[in-house]
Amino acid sequence: MRKLIAVLLCLSLGCPGYAQGEKYVALTFDDGPSGRFTQTLLAGLEERQAQATFLLCGYRIREYPAQAEAIFAQGHEIGLHGYSHGCMKDMCREELDREIADTLALLPEGCRPAFLRPPGGKYSQAVTEAARQAGLALLGWSVDPRDWASHDAATIRAAVVRQVKSGDVVLLHDMSWSSVEAALMIVDALKAQGFTFLTVSALAQQTNTQILPGRLYTRF
Repeated sequence: MRKLIAVLLCLSLGCPGYAQGEKYVALTFDDGPSGRFTQTLLAGLEERQAQATFLLCGYRIREYPAQAEAIFAQGHEIGLHGYSHGCMKDMCREELDREIADTLALLPEGCRPAFLRPPGGKYSQAVTEAARQAGLALLGWSVDPRDWASHDAATIRAAVVRQVKSGDVVLLHDMSWSSVEAALMIVDALKAQGFTFLTVSALAQQTNTQILPGRLYTRF
């Protein structure tokens, strides 16, 4: 009964997470930055006024520093995806600390990441502890269209649109034209359904979710 009263009170006051008719989703992009793919994606997101979260690899930032700077400059969120894109679950603590530290050192000035997404979503207690020590939460996902395995943008779009709900975190990549095209198609389709695109941190804030280092989050 108490819970019902609290929900009704939030509805009447318009509390975040209970606002009627409002739908929010976070698009996340792994493995980049990737030069022309990231550049095209950023232009499309800016045109559509959509924010996203990019989980970057250190070795890719070293290769494409201008794209990492552009992601940050346009107000998107940056998280870590490790330096080498190796399987973190199989790494010792020393290797994990180096993966995190080497990637942090390459981020744009002023960037303070909140999330680490281990490649493939594979993690261990050592990964959890390394993330916690670095002040990072672990980020999973709730919608995965497996865009890396498809070259058909329409198929990727359909896989997301048919299952997405408010609060979802969508896993995508900015490593191919089909993925980039699909991402922009997804934005267009979901905007038409009333969705607003937020960074993961903004989505958490919208739903009154506290982000704690070392904890895993998959949706909000």
